[in-house]
Amino acid sequence: MITKEATEVTPVPVRLTGAPDRRPSRHKRAWDEAPRWQIYLPLSIYLVFTLVPFYWILLFALRPAGSTSLVPWPMTFDHFEKVWNERDFAVYFQNSVLTGVATLLLTTGVALAGGYALARFDFKIKRGFMLALLCTQFVPGALLLVPLFQIFAELKMINSLGSVIIAETVFQLPLSMILISGFIRNVPYSLEEAAWVDGCNRLTAFRIVVLPLLRPGLIAVGSFAFVHAWNHFLFALMFLSDQTKQTIPVGLNTLMSADSVDLGALAAGGIIAAVPVVLVFAFIQKWLITGFSAGAVKG
Repeated sequence: MITKEATEVTPVPVRLTGAPDRRPSRHKRAWDEAPRWQIYLPLSIYLVFTLVPFYWILLFALRPAGSTSLVPWPMTFDHFEKVWNERDFAVYFQNSVLTGVATLLLTTGVALAGGYALARFDFKIKRGFMLALLCTQFVPGALLLVPLFQIFAELKMINSLGSVIIAETVFQLPLSMILISGFIRNVPYSLEEAAWVDGCNRLTAFRIVVLPLLRPGLIAVGSFAFVHAWNHFLFALMFLSDQTKQTIPVGLNTLMSADSVDLGALAAGGIIAAVPVVLVFAFIQKWLITGFSAGAVKG
């Protein structure tokens, strides 16, 4: 006689073929078992080596002249007032902002047009052109100072911010164009075709459909163009002779002489030069990471 208990069968879990096994694994990887101190200790050492120079700059900029204290107390802003008013850093700052913003706009605009052509059109010398763009990155800017100086002299652009802006834009364009072309390739071509079917021409379809999707990439390219123009010393030194046209890197160089160096003023000037770049990267950090992540994946 078969009882009711005998007919009850315990259900056996069935896992579909190809489905991931979500049961906890009994075998842990080596780095999962590593003690936390083995992770935090190297990170702490790296953090110390990174932050100590910044603290040292703040120390010299905020403590009174002649003080040897390791703590900036009593705190003073005399060094900032000195470099801003007496050493014309207000003028240098204005020139650097103008140079950086103009380089950003020119580099992004030209790289956007060139990157679209590289991504959407095929022509005979396309591979050779891409190779030439890559090869330009191996040429240091110092080798081209003499021919650039002669060109700008013929154009009557020496001692003009326009010469620095053009030179910075030219040196930023190859890499920016390659990056922008990678971002555009990640945008499906079918989106533009759908816009054409709806009656848009190529320019309108690009402006409405493609351009909004390129925002992270444009921010990434533009931010690096701005930072490079802001920090570059060589072009401003060679093409600008008038003190009222010089930029912050050249202004920092004027704080050092062969006989002495005003460490407090130099530290204050360095902080003035670093704060805008830090603020820019802090503001665009999310877009910057998104842009480079999109450019690293082939569409």
